[in-house]
Amino acid sequence: MIDKDIEKHRYDNRANIFLDSNNLYNFDKIPTYLNTPYQYYFHLLKRKSGQSKLLEIGAGMGENTSSLLDMSFKVTSTDISSKSVKVMRNKFSKYSNFSVEVADMEKLPFNNESFDVVCSAGSLSYGDNTVVMNEIYRVLKKGGVMIAVDSLNNNPIYRLNRYMHYLKGNRSKSTLIRMPTISLIDKYTEKFEHAEVTFFGAITWTFPLLSKVLSEQALTKLSNWVDAKFDIQGSAFKFVIMLKKNET
Repeated sequence: MIDKDIEKHRYDNRANIFLDSNNLYNFDKIPTYLNTPYQYYFHLLKRKSGQSKLLEIGAGMGENTSSLLDMSFKVTSTDISSKSVKVMRNKFSKYSNFSVEVADMEKLPFNNESFDVVCSAGSLSYGDNTVVMNEIYRVLKKGGVMIAVDSLNNNPIYRLNRYMHYLKGNRSKSTLIRMPTISLIDKYTEKFEHAEVTFFGAITWTFPLLSKVLSEQALTKLSNWVDAKFDIQGSAFKFVIMLKKNET
């Protein structure tokens, strides 16, 4: 079984648990000290809201979709897992500004220049980096923006942790290889030419130890202070990127 099928099967099984339960849509919340990059991600998206046509790739079961819908985007969410798409279709059926499709991010089933905004939360490693980048660029209108939040893979501690998860069967080998790096960010910047990148969680790798003596609130405050005070990139846990396609 190829890695893409492994991941599809994994997320189909995850979605089936939600579909078969009586408590469908209560997703696990991430710790406060890891939430800052997501807050910034939604802040950037809100600046582009209104009646813009937005494509969400790798949407999973819609963990981040409701926030997009509340911004009044015309949202099209996609995922390769048909079961995850079913969860989203059930959850967001009341929204007139929502549609959802099963789609491979390497072969998006949309015409060129179809969307004002393309967004992604943690999904860039689930496809060939270059192919996904070109597909995002292709479906964006001239002057459109791509906004993403994702994990960074430059820190050796994070790489080791992800490799351990691979050995446990919790992720496929290709997702290790394709995890975003500063080099990949540079490729996106070169492709789009207009880019803003912000890094978060420069000391997140220390939290397993610091959490023994500091509260979650204190860890959040410390992490945000370090990120604001020092522009540390190589050890960052997350990044948020906003890219604009040329208007000509």
